[in-house]
Amino acid sequence: MTVKVSVIYYSATGSVHALAQAVAEGAASAGAEVRLRRVAELAPDSAIDQNPLWRQHADAAGSIPEASIDDLAWADAFAFGTPTRFGAPAAQLKQFIDQAGGLWHEGGLADKPVTAFTSAFNRHGGSEATILSLGNVFYHWGALIVPPGFTDPVVYAAGGNPYGTSHVTAPTGDGPDTAVLEAARYQGQRLARITIRLLGSGRVTDAGADDGNAREALAATASRTA
Repeated sequence: MTVKVSVIYYSATGSVHALAQAVAEGAASAGAEVRLRRVAELAPDSAIDQNPLWRQHADAAGSIPEASIDDLAWADAFAFGTPTRFGAPAAQLKQFIDQAGGLWHEGGLADKPVTAFTSAFNRHGGSEATILSLGNVFYHWGALIVPPGFTDPVVYAAGGNPYGTSHVTAPTGDGPDTAVLEAARYQGQRLARITIRLLGSGRVTDAGADDGNAREALAATASRTA
């Protein structure tokens, strides 16, 4: 069966963009229909112009469609990518996620598989913390987190991050190498394959129908206290 996967990301200088493309390729290789979407840039041109790599990528990425909430509603599964920002997702991706409250209220995010990937300047620059931080969002959605784990040798070859593919740019600003891109492709492939298995069993759809009234009640309570 064909499943639909949205790969939604923010990238400043291009590293996360390269990872996102690889994740999308992996999902497509497993038979998924894929949407690759970048979230809107929030930084002013004055900030972007101070970093030549940032300006170069901002200009080059103009052809990638911008993400919308419809891309979440359309998808059977999601993959989110972001650079680390003090151990948390970039504001640009968080701002997009914050717009999904209405879809969450309708139950449109529950029971859908999701995975995450990231890039940092330093090896201990917050990669794992950033992916775990995104996990807090996924818990609230009731999504089904699909990490790569240590389920394939490519994860070890790329540095061994079981939470999600991560890249270290270092001072050179180099993009992901072959091993990291292969791990990202595997992560996308794994997400698509697990989604196919879940939807093929019918359990995801049935659970969503059974829990609809409960979600509406919880969402109504949350809206009164937010």
